[in-house]
Amino acid sequence: MHDTYGFPVDLTELIARERGWSVDRSGFEAALEAQKRKSQQPSSSSVSRADKAARVKGKFTRVIPRVRQKFVGYEVTNADTDVIAFRQTDDRLALMLRENPFYSESGGQVSDTGVVEGQGWELPVEDVRKEEGKQIVIGPYEGPFEPTEVKAIVDEPRRRDIERNHTVTHLVHAALRNVLGKHVRQAGSVVAPDRLRFDFSHHAPVTAEELSAVEAEVNRGIWLNAVVNSSDMPYDEAIRAGAMALFGEKYGDVVRVIEVPGISIELCGGTHVRSTGQIGLFHFTHETGVAAGVRRIEAVTGPGAYAYVKAMGSRLEAASETLRTSPEHVSRKIESLIEEKKQLEKQVQQLLREGGAGSAERLEAIELGTTTLSLEESSIADRAKIGLMMDAFREQNSDSVRVVITTGDRPGIHVGVTDDLVSKGVRAGEIAKRLAAVSGGKGGGRPHFASGGMGDVSKVAETRAEAPQIVAELLGVQRN
Repeated sequence: MHDTYGFPVDLTELIARERGWSVDRSGFEAALEAQKRKSQQPSSSSVSRADKAARVKGKFTRVIPRVRQKFVGYEVTNADTDVIAFRQTDDRLALMLRENPFYSESGGQVSDTGVVEGQGWELPVEDVRKEEGKQIVIGPYEGPFEPTEVKAIVDEPRRRDIERNHTVTHLVHAALRNVLGKHVRQAGSVVAPDRLRFDFSHHAPVTAEELSAVEAEVNRGIWLNAVVNSSDMPYDEAIRAGAMALFGEKYGDVVRVIEVPGISIELCGGTHVRSTGQIGLFHFTHETGVAAGVRRIEAVTGPGAYAYVKAMGSRLEAASETLRTSPEHVSRKIESLIEEKKQLEKQVQQLLREGGAGSAERLEAIELGTTTLSLEESSIADRAKIGLMMDAFREQNSDSVRVVITTGDRPGIHVGVTDDLVSKGVRAGEIAKRLAAVSGGKGGGRPHFASGGMGDVSKVAETRAEAPQIVAELLGVQRN
């Protein structure tokens, strides 16, 4: 539940206690740690067969012995560095860089991409992983490889978009707690260049008013252009300072603290903007539930938010042109059309209750003994409206049968029988069944109203022609 849906284990414990059960917390922690190790391994869908074979062997060719790797991605997005070790397969190359600016997926933030340039060769970086405590950059590579001094270059525009989305999750967390209550806790996140997803504990759907208040508070924090501070400090000291730690995360003795003064302070190992103003703009796109007591919001920032707002504006312009009004009057125009539609529907229902059907050219009255057969065609496809017509027919007539053949994309047969005939054993369902069989279809229903479908739609005329004889036989009379 926690790994797949982000359901907090403390809520699981609460639910268990209410039922007299307990939770194996130590077993949970062990399983969570095992799953974290598993998740750090590449999925079968993302790794080539050759790369998997190399990982099984686990063999790196060491270039520089006894050199420690350093992550420099907090400070720079490119670095002149050296290859400590490499692993090559037929079409993939994995490099361990001494100074590595590439961020490896962690804490919901996706990995960086970019390029590593050497002397006479180039490696497009498609993935960054952690293996045995080291960060490895991986990409497609063919031909012989000879390690040289390199320049590692992160895709900076993509990184900046990721940083906008990461920093804003901290502002969102703080705003949610201010608007919804201090019970709100982060339950998972995804921070990508084009969007962010944030899961949090909350007992009910977030209303439109609450969501608007959160969005407004986040944007106010952005427009303050507050400095985003990063510092390393002992874990206990960080907690005493008010830093929020994410449930289920393992922290060392020294932790990295991200603080937006007066707004947010959290333990976080991700990359962030230098000041909140660099986020530019924040906009919610979705809010939904993902599990009992866990809600999910999705949002966009910066260029993504600008593109989203522009797209919404274009759609509003298109809608206003279709409705032949100005954008600011679209809502009023729609309300007017809805009211007009309601009035028209009332008029249509009244006409149907009065017995209205198709055009007079397709209406035929046939005498079958003392019974009148009303045979007609109609373009009305809604069975509920046909039912209203049949109700009016039965109220206004006696000793009568009405057969309506509806035309259009899906022709059908509808039969109404007056109550006096029903009391004599005449059944609309049997008539509909026999009429539908002419075209290979099936039919049936209640004694006073039934319907059937056309098997072969080309046999509408044949069904109509056969109708008088079929009804006469079921009435037990001879046609005049």
